[in-house]
Amino acid sequence: MKNIAPIFVVTLALVLFFNGKKYDEMMAARLSNSVSVCLEGQACGASASASVSTSASAAPIKKVELSEGSEHIVKMLNSGEGGQMIFEPAVLKVSLGDTIHFKATDAAHNSVSMDGMIPSGASNWAGNLSQDISVVPDSEGVYVYQCDPHVMMAMIGVIQVGEAVNLEEIKAAAGNKKSSFIMNSERLDTYLSQL
Repeated sequence: MKNIAPIFVVTLALVLFFNGKKYDEMMAARLSNSVSVCLEGQACGASASASVSTSASAAPIKKVELSEGSEHIVKMLNSGEGGQMIFEPAVLKVSLGDTIHFKATDAAHNSVSMDGMIPSGASNWAGNLSQDISVVPDSEGVYVYQCDPHVMMAMIGVIQVGEAVNLEEIKAAAGNKKSSFIMNSERLDTYLSQL
């Protein structure tokens, strides 16, 4: 019980701090501010100003390339380039027969395949908390996985093995899964769009 208390406190603090939809709305409002751009030596009147919008949704979606080699490392992190409670890389394309090594870089994370979010007939996996796990996916398709203690914060990842033969089924199931996220609700759609 003593081991679970710190995890609960940290999770509760992050939930209260980032507060899901409110946080998303606040960030969207900050990113959609317009500014006037004036060139040096020119008046900043109506004819010299231009409105610039810094919308996050305007950025083109970068597609993930096939990872080189047959061994791949995914770190389980509290914080990374993609935000808080994250797998890095969060989206991975590999070949059938490749091995994915999930590394418990930060404590209190695991990797577990999500029910209904892997190819039909594929083997699922469930790593222990704060321990590394290696996985060799046995079927082609898209696999979505999670960190059990942080799934409500959308600590998820996506692996495409060979061809994305089940992508449409995964996208359809994603709507139900997203409703359980209290923050980062767009993360799953963003990851799937990178395939």
